[in-house]
Amino acid sequence: MTGPRLFEPFQIDALSLDNRIVIAPMCQYSAVDGCMTDWHQIHLGQLALSGAALLTVEATAVVPEGRISYGDVGLWDDVTEAALGQTLESVRRWSDMPIAIQLSHAGRKASSEVPWKGGGQLPPADPLGWQTFAPSALPFHASHQAPIALDRDAMIQIREAFAAATRRAAALGLDAVQLHGAHGYLLHQFLSPLSNRREDSYGGRLENRMRFPLEVFDAVRAAFPADRPVTMRVSGTDWVENGWDIEQTLRFVEALEARGCSAIHVSSGGLRPDQEIPVGPSYQVPLARAVKTVTSMPVVAVGLITDYEQAEAIIGTGDADLVALARGMLYDPRWPWHAAAHLGASVKAPDQYLRSQPRQFRKLFKS
Repeated sequence: MTGPRLFEPFQIDALSLDNRIVIAPMCQYSAVDGCMTDWHQIHLGQLALSGAALLTVEATAVVPEGRISYGDVGLWDDVTEAALGQTLESVRRWSDMPIAIQLSHAGRKASSEVPWKGGGQLPPADPLGWQTFAPSALPFHASHQAPIALDRDAMIQIREAFAAATRRAAALGLDAVQLHGAHGYLLHQFLSPLSNRREDSYGGRLENRMRFPLEVFDAVRAAFPADRPVTMRVSGTDWVENGWDIEQTLRFVEALEARGCSAIHVSSGGLRPDQEIPVGPSYQVPLARAVKTVTSMPVVAVGLITDYEQAEAIIGTGDADLVALARGMLYDPRWPWHAAAHLGASVKAPDQYLRSQPRQFRKLFKS
């Protein structure tokens, strides 16, 4: 008998993964002026001991005004790079888990309060707020300050900021870069006809709406070492009528693959507050399954994947190549251990924790 598919090794370009479990990027809203703090050391450190295959650093802004909130991590200068480097050095001292970073610009959804204080948008006049920018001067919510529509010079500056942050990520030795093109943030705003009403060569038909996200991808791919993966997270649908949908996503995925994208992480929603999401276990897996039909790139499924058999079935049926966990990992940072025990597999654990292995799972921890 073969072992569980969830714990089979996997390869993304030259990056070797021990299993098919990815820790998705999760914003902590605990940075100071874009700099990671000791909270990130604690947070990422515990996840790096979880037995998953890959740890992804939270959405990291490439410019200050691209942060979702004033508490977001950034990678736009020597100071933010040094803070991130200090955290990585601490985590790597005790874990050899590969680490990726998600690079992002929040666009019109920037300048927000942290979630536990309501999460609403802060106006430019607020001491913790700033003016937002987007493809078109359309606010995310009617009560929000309208963003400024980006002109071509500003778009070039943002593209180059993504490239500069990528070079900093490479210098820090990060194993992969993920571009955030989902959840209603800037690159997704360019893609969706609901947020992109431009009348130039970056708006209108699908090829035009894809143009800037693809320009950013090309710049990032060129700035990162050729032997390290550059991947992208996409929203497979806006869940809003006449918005971005899975058919457009498939076209975008094909264009990304042609440009050397290494993997696709398929999420959904986030573009409009009136979205109608059929939330339930594996609710986004059909989107990943659809993407699998048009690409040879590895596909990552995410969204209410909480059960061990559920995750095994997603991999075993070929709906996706990897599964990503976010809030489930916050709730249970040892989820991969427990999944391995349940499915009869082995998982890597730090030497300091080996004696915690339960008697009934004598082969749980890899030696």
